[in-house]
Amino acid sequence: MSNPSHIIFDHAVARLRMARARRQGVEPFLLERVAEDLSDRVDAALRPFPSVLDLGTPGPHVAERLSRRAGLTTLVRAHAGVSAADDVPWRELIADEEIVPFAPASFDLVTSALALHTINDLPGVLAQIRRVLRPDGLFMACMMGGRTLQELREVFAQAEAEIEGGASPRVAPFADLRDMGGLLQRAGFALPVTDVDPIIVRY
Repeated sequence: MSNPSHIIFDHAVARLRMARARRQGVEPFLLERVAEDLSDRVDAALRPFPSVLDLGTPGPHVAERLSRRAGLTTLVRAHAGVSAADDVPWRELIADEEIVPFAPASFDLVTSALALHTINDLPGVLAQIRRVLRPDGLFMACMMGGRTLQELREVFAQAEAEIEGGASPRVAPFADLRDMGGLLQRAGFALPVTDVDPIIVRY
């Protein structure tokens, strides 16, 4: 668990906002894009992953794609949101975002889409993910990073400076690409690879 003095993200508030968004109608274009990319990258590994964990992904999009893989025997979707329908071909587990509640060496593949950038203790969660992976297992994730929402940051800062005479952080901090590589190494991953896929969304 995170030290209370280092808590940036209030997960209880985040869950309330996510529930409100679902009631109003979520637009999942980004999750669908990420799920497709993660699935393509897993397919490129050219090896079976019988036991798979999808961790924290705020929708079933990744699990739906992974459930179609040949040779799959176990697929668990662990998240803090609302469970999917009862007839899905995977196991659902409602779990705390900061805890990976599985025995060591339980999975051949762990995926996570658009969830890790809201973790208070990211090094700790990465270490837990490494622990539940089997030897030669694969971890693949996508998270917001670097200059994400940079334009929004700048507009907020400019507006607040003009109105209030100063600026405060109104967009969550995101990990830099180089920082993520270091965090993965620190967590014990043998061959960490990080890259950036810029996606421009216009409103």
